[in-house]
Amino acid sequence: MLRISRLTKAILIAIVGFLLIFMYTPLFVLILNSFNESQISGWPIESFSTKWWAFAKDYQPIRDALLNSVLVATGAMIIASILGTLFAFAMKGFDFFGKSTVNILIVLPIALPGIVTGVAFSNTYSNFLSPAGINLGYFGMIVAHATFCIVMVFNNVFARLKRMNPSLQEASADLGAGLWQTFRLVTFPQFRTSFAAGALLAFALSFDEVVVTIFTAPPGVDTLPLWILKEVGRPNQASVVNVVATVVILLSLIPVYVSQRLARAQEEER
Repeated sequence: MLRISRLTKAILIAIVGFLLIFMYTPLFVLILNSFNESQISGWPIESFSTKWWAFAKDYQPIRDALLNSVLVATGAMIIASILGTLFAFAMKGFDFFGKSTVNILIVLPIALPGIVTGVAFSNTYSNFLSPAGINLGYFGMIVAHATFCIVMVFNNVFARLKRMNPSLQEASADLGAGLWQTFRLVTFPQFRTSFAAGALLAFALSFDEVVVTIFTAPPGVDTLPLWILKEVGRPNQASVVNVVATVVILLSLIPVYVSQRLARAQEEER
């Protein structure tokens, strides 16, 4: 086991502490400003109030944007979960020509800048599908989100499948179980935590996405991040924007935290 001196340990702790403070101080200031009684954000805060939270709760555009974010993220998560799992099984169970290339193509969307993905889908929808009479509208935004969410599910499920013992599936087949029964009773229980963790991360990734949404959202449809982007330039809306941004932070923490707990539970099972 590697041993380090007390001085080195103290330096490492100080560096980690500095980085955490550097990363989370802006978020802390934002959250505090959501309770600022003033209509304009500022520091130090002279008086605190929850009136902007009460206003945001009943403000219809925010409620509509939140609903859109949840619907789009849920739809993207479902598509990504299905396709990501199928891709993982295909890459794990079969050898074929161009397998490494296919693997790169599956992972590529998460590496591409969001603006590239957004422009590509916008051009496809407006210049190719619309002239052909196909208007995806709301569903097109969900599909665009799902393309980069697939990677989250694929990576989690594929990593788990590589560690699974194939003899369990073979034993199930030898005992007379069919393909679906083997999957339901033997295969799925072994990777369900990875599947759930990947799905939750896909939801969180879609929920926070703004760049792709700008290019693919139908006219008049706002998600919560898109609403924040539109309103952040209006000084009179600063306090309300801080409230909504705080809600986004809290909602984003939930799937990330649960996915981490699932991953930890999976490691403990191993």
